Amino acid sequence: MTVTQIQNIFQKLFTRMSVSVSLAPIGVRGMKVLDREKFLRNVSVPVLEVTEDKLAKTTPIVKPYFLKLENFKPVQNYVTEDNLRRKRIFFNPEKIKCWSDIAENHRLTLKNYDVDESNFTFVTLKLTYDNFKFDIIFKAVLPENEEIVSSFSQIGHIIHLNLREHLFEYRYLIGQVLLDKIKTCRTVVNKSNIIDNTYRNFKMEVIAGEEDFLVTVKENRCNFQLDFSKVYWNPRLCKEHERILEFLKPEDVLFDVFCGVGPFSIPAAKRKCQVFANDLNPDSFKWLEHNAKSNKIDMTRLKLYNQDGKDFICTIFKDYVTDIFNGKKILKNEAKIHITMNLPALAVEFLNSFNALLSIEDLSSNIKCDIIVYVYCFAVGEDPVKISKEKVIENIGYDISKDIIDVFNVRTVSPKKEMMRVTFKLSKEVLFSKKLVQNDEPPIKKLCV
Repeated sequence: MTVTQIQNIFQKLFTRMSVSVSLAPIGVRGMKVLDREKFLRNVSVPVLEVTEDKLAKTTPIVKPYFLKLENFKPVQNYVTEDNLRRKRIFFNPEKIKCWSDIAENHRLTLKNYDVDESNFTFVTLKLTYDNFKFDIIFKAVLPENEEIVSSFSQIGHIIHLNLREHLFEYRYLIGQVLLDKIKTCRTVVNKSNIIDNTYRNFKMEVIAGEEDFLVTVKENRCNFQLDFSKVYWNPRLCKEHERILEFLKPEDVLFDVFCGVGPFSIPAAKRKCQVFANDLNPDSFKWLEHNAKSNKIDMTRLKLYNQDGKDFICTIFKDYVTDIFNGKKILKNEAKIHITMNLPALAVEFLNSFNALLSIEDLSSNIKCDIIVYVYCFAVGEDPVKISKEKVIENIGYDISKDIIDVFNVRTVSPKKEMMRVTFKLSKEVLFSKKLVQNDEPPIKKLCV
C-alpha cells in the first residue's frame, strides 16, 4: 500500500466523522482594505477518478455534485504515480462528504460503468481570492447579522450602489471587489438615495476604478448615450418602459412630461407615434437631442422641449388638445393621446395643471379621443394601491375614481416603499371643471386703514 493510499484512507475516515466542509473564506471578517493573500486556504475535497473512456458516461450522472467555483474547472486532467492518464471530477464538499452521500440510483448507474467507491478519494485543493464570487467574499468580510451588498445596478460600464450607513466604512473594499469580479465594470460609484428635486441628480462618489461617467446602454432596440453623473437613468425601469410602449399604437400621440434622455419618447417615435418630449434638466435635453439623432428618428414625429413640467402641460399640451377639440387637428385611425409622468417623487403635484386647463369656449364638438395618463408615485405604507389612488385624487383636485384604469406596482424601492403607476382617463369633467384647488399665489393683503 502506497503512502498516498494510506493518506486517502485517513482522509475518508476523518471526513465521515467531520461536519460539512465550508468553502467560504476564513479569517477575513472586518477587512476594510482588500488583501487578496488572506483569502488563501486549503480545503479537502472529494473527487472521482475515472479513465478518459468512461468520462462521457460518468459526467452526466454526477453533474449535480460538481464543485463550482470562479476560475475553476470541475473536470481536470490527472496523471497517476504509475504515469497513467486519468480524469478527476471534483465534487462540492458541502454536498458530498462520503461515497454514500451520492444518491443510490446514481451509485448503481456508476457501478454499471465499473465506477465505484474505489474511484472515490479526497485531494487537497488550494483556494485563492480568484476562486470566490463577490457575494461569498461580502458574506465573509462584512459585519455578521447585518444587511450586506445584496443588489446593485449596472449602467454600461458603471456599477451603481446605494450603501447603507453600516457599510460605508467598507465602501472602498466593496468597490474593488466588484471591479475585480465583474468583467464589464470599469467604474463603481456609491450614490445616496437623495435625488435633487430639480434635475433628478444623485450625489455620487467614485469608490473604485476610472472616473468615467459617459455610458451607452441599449433598451427597446434603441441606444442611449448619457452622462450618468448629470442625468437620471435607472436600468430597473427597462421592463416598465417596455410595458408602456406596448400600449402605444402607430399614429397615437405621446406627451412625455419628464422624459429624461428619452426611454419612452425615442422608441415611441420609432414606432411611428407623434411624440412631444420634455425635460427641465438641460443635460437631459442635450442627451435627448443626441439620442434622437443617433437612433435616426424622423424629427417630424418627435418634438423636443426644455421646460418646466407645468409650463409644458399648460402650453404645448393645452394648445394641441384645443386644436383637436376644435377640429383643427384630426387624429388618424381613432388614435389615442397618452401622457407619461415618470417623476415618482413629484409627478402627482403636477396633476393639478390639468384641472380646468381648458375653458368651455375651447369645446366645439364632443371629445372623441381618449386621453390616458400614466403617473408615477412612491407609496409608503401597508396599502400602496390605496395610498397611490388617494395621492392622485387629492392632487388632481377631482374625484376620478371611476376613471382609474389600473394601479400597478412597478418595483419595490425599500421595505414598505413601492414605486407605483396609476393609469387613468383624463376626462372632460377635469379638463373643463372649475378649479377645486386654490391659486398658487397668495391673496393680496388688504391695506389697513
